[in-house]
Amino acid sequence: MTLFAGRGVACRRGERLVFRGLDFALEAGGALVLSGPNGSGKSSLLRLLAGLLPPQAGVLSWDGEPIAHDKAAHRARLHLIGHLDAVKPVLTVAETVALWSGLRGAPDAASAAAVERFGLAHLADMPCRLLSAGQKKRLSLARLLASPAPLWLLDEPTTGLDAASTSNLEAILAEHRAAGGIVVATTHVALALAGAQALSLAAFAPSLRELAEADYF
Repeated sequence: MTLFAGRGVACRRGERLVFRGLDFALEAGGALVLSGPNGSGKSSLLRLLAGLLPPQAGVLSWDGEPIAHDKAAHRARLHLIGHLDAVKPVLTVAETVALWSGLRGAPDAASAAAVERFGLAHLADMPCRLLSAGQKKRLSLARLLASPAPLWLLDEPTTGLDAASTSNLEAILAEHRAAGGIVVATTHVALALAGAQALSLAAFAPSLRELAEADYF
């Protein structure tokens, strides 16, 4: 049964039509890998899926209901991990993860478990300003476990990670899907997501004629 879907989705960024006619359908436990050249709209699509931007055309739905009908409920069911690490330099690792847990009422144990699972326990009392790029990336990803949500939207989640950390993330993604969660990810490197659907945004790029028609929508 389809849980998260898009039909005829189009995105305009400023005056530019980025993609149009995009369809997808994901069941519980599903995964979607987005690909395409720079500027094809991968990050923009993740923002659309998160409800941060409205589609220029088409409908995005969760369990049959358009996400636009209750934006707050949709945002409460997802995590969007973008390029920026979104960590405050003055907070420690433990304080940062505890903050994310507290925002959604997750138990303290979830915060501690997330720190441990992402290999940050020995850095729990370290201010975030002292972390390396890879450590900041793992800390950013730790919110996935610190405050559980069914929909994970990940923009290049392996950037800055070494091989061991990438393998650990892949195992966490597999566990999330096994529990019925959904993963949508952009990536330029191989990411183990068994049975994932693949979607190339290049296939939904507008034609020259469409780009020339200012009144396309």
